[in-house]
Order: sequence, then structure tokens, then C-alpha cells
Amino acid sequence: MSSSSHPIVVTSSPDGPITAFDAASGVQLCHFSGSRSPCHGLALVGSSFIAASHISSETASGSIHLYNWWSSTALHNFPVPEPVAPLAASPDGLYLFAGGLSGCIYALSVPSGDILRSYSAHSKPVSCLRIIEDGSLLISGGDDGTISFVPIFQLVAASPDQDSSSLMMQGFVAHHGSVTEIAQCNSSIISCSMDCTIKFWGLLDGTNLRTVTFPCAVMGVALDQMETEFFAAGSDGFIYKGSLNVGSKKHVNRGREFITWPQKHDGGIVSLVMMSEGKNLVSASEDGQVYIWEIETGQVLVGLGNDMGCISDMVVANGMGQGFKVGKRANNSCDEYGGLNGVELSTSLKDTLDLEDVLKVAAKDRTRAIDMLESAISMYERLLELILKEAKRAPGSNSEIEKHGK
Repeated sequence: MSSSSHPIVVTSSPDGPITAFDAASGVQLCHFSGSRSPCHGLALVGSSFIAASHISSETASGSIHLYNWWSSTALHNFPVPEPVAPLAASPDGLYLFAGGLSGCIYALSVPSGDILRSYSAHSKPVSCLRIIEDGSLLISGGDDGTISFVPIFQLVAASPDQDSSSLMMQGFVAHHGSVTEIAQCNSSIISCSMDCTIKFWGLLDGTNLRTVTFPCAVMGVALDQMETEFFAAGSDGFIYKGSLNVGSKKHVNRGREFITWPQKHDGGIVSLVMMSEGKNLVSASEDGQVYIWEIETGQVLVGLGNDMGCISDMVVANGMGQGFKVGKRANNSCDEYGGLNGVELSTSLKDTLDLEDVLKVAAKDRTRAIDMLESAISMYERLLELILKEAKRAPGSNSEIEKHGK
């Protein structure tokens, strides 16, 4: 099956449909209906699904809607014990994690929606979630300004009634305001916050490596492909560009650690995503604007029209297969995107896709046990390093006795 070379920009809204755009032309491709999504409430789940947090306007109860790419309505509705906002999916698309208003995080199986585990990570609402590149750790940020870490294998392999106190969870106070997003850069993580700062942290020990202060709250952060530059989403509508190399003078302007791109959004930026192998940056603002920027020049290449009035989150899907009917067209027609005309989806193509999904799941099941074991070994090695480091520092340890004995 051939694949589309055009990335698809997908936006969610707290009071309107999920909308998909062709990133090359800026044309609205379709709408997905039925979800009222809060901030960070949108996630790609593998190559088959889109997940959206949903808060009912009638009851204020929470759930998660799961869409496939060829239907405008939700394929599954996952009930959760409370309203949830931020979502994150495991790299294999088999697990989904959701952050609740109580500070609790839920681990769900896909596509069943079964809650495998829940645990309390923060004293205030969970504000963002991030899975590190190797898939071993779930990192969360909260409105309480803290960041927490937990090994994913513990969340998906444990029984639902297992005491959450048995989790190997670490955490620390990172900001004076809500943590708005977390990104990974090699062996460090980057957090941004409503307190107008971006901070760099050691992944293993939580050491603060660097702090950059901005003139406004920072709502998101993205890194270039080479991980040499960062881009910050300002609540004032500006994009700020800085160097990840502390000693670099390339992007330092009169002693400052960042420069400001000249064009701005009319509203606060809610999401930044790299695209086209790092050549472009996509930004979405709360007032409904979506811009595609050229990284090298800092100029807007395309502005994506939006008629839903407000954006709560944005993701970018790459390499979607041709022939998919992506939700419902913006003009309510039922033409497929890049494929057959005038039909929902050919039966043979849908059967092929279903069969491919089954084969993918079977292959993932064969390797999942190995992957989880490798993640567990890696995590225990990290924890052992921390334990040994603390043991060496402790009074009465062999190193201390030897030192005083000399």
C-alpha cells in the first residue's frame, strides 16, 4: 500500500470538532465529531488511531474517544473515573496514558480501553505527559509544579489492584507554576512552565542544568532534528528560538539566550511540532490559527484556515496511507483523501487494513515481552546507580570509614 508523503496536521478544540489539514496545501481534509477536548487532550496512537480526551458539556464527566482514520465518529469510548486532559501513547500504540484533574494517572489498554493501573502522581491536576524515546519511562508534569517519573512496565504489567506504593516512582519540584510541557533531549529533559521559564534537567538525578527565563508563560517546546536548537511557544503569541548549547553564541542576542521570530499569532500558542524532517515547524494558537514555518528563515510558509474558533491541542501525523477516508470532509462530502471517490472505503481495502492491524498486533505481542524486559533491566540499572551513589554519600559507609581511617 502506498503512503502519502504529505503530513497531516490534526487539531482539537474544547468546543468544536477535531480537524485534519493537508500540511502541503493548507486545505481542510476532514472533521472528527463528538469530542470536547481540553489542553494536551490529543494523541496519535500507533498508526491506526487518534485519541481525544472528552469532557461532557451536560454532566462534566470524563472519557476518552478513540477514532480511526476512515470514520468521522468515535470508534470507541473509554470511560474514566474523572475528567482527564493530557494523553500520551506508548510507541507501539498498545497503551494509552491519561492525566486526571485529581493528579491521578491512568494506564489503559488499546483498543479495549481497560484501565490496567492508576496511581497518584501529583497533588493538583496533571498538566502534561511525555514518554521518553526508548519507551521505558512515563514522565508527567502537574499544576503543582512537580515532575514525576515511573517505569512503564510497572504500569502495564501489574494487576489493577496492586498497591501504587510499590511503584518505583521518583519526583521533584521543578517550577513555581504549572508544568505545561516536557521534552527529551538526549540524556536530559526540558520542562516549560507558566512561571515563564524553560528548565533543563538531568534525566537520572533530576539535577537542574540550566534555566532560561522568558517575558511570558511558555506553553510548549520543540527541538530541531539535530537537537541543537529549541523553540518555545509563548502565551503572548510569539515563537522564541534558542540554542541548546549553553556556550554557543550563534543565537544569543545582546546577552539573551533566545531570539524572537518577528511574526506572531493573535492568541497564545498551545502547541509546537517539528515536521518535514526538521525543515518546518508547525504552531497552533488558542484563537484557531495554524502556521507552518520555515526553520531556516523563521518565515511563515502556509497559514491553515480554521473555522472552529479555538484550538486546545495539535499533533502531526506522517505517512498516512492513501485510500483512507479521513473522517468527514470539511464540506460534508464523503470523498476519500487521495483514493477512491464517492464511497466510504472499499471493502477490500478495509479488509486489508484490518488484516494488517491483526498481523501488526501479533508481531508486537511476540516482541513486547523482550522489550519490557529490556526496559526493566535498564530501569533497574539506573536505580542501582542512584542507590550506590547515595550509599557512598551516607555517613558510616565503607568509603566514609576508609576516608576517616586514613
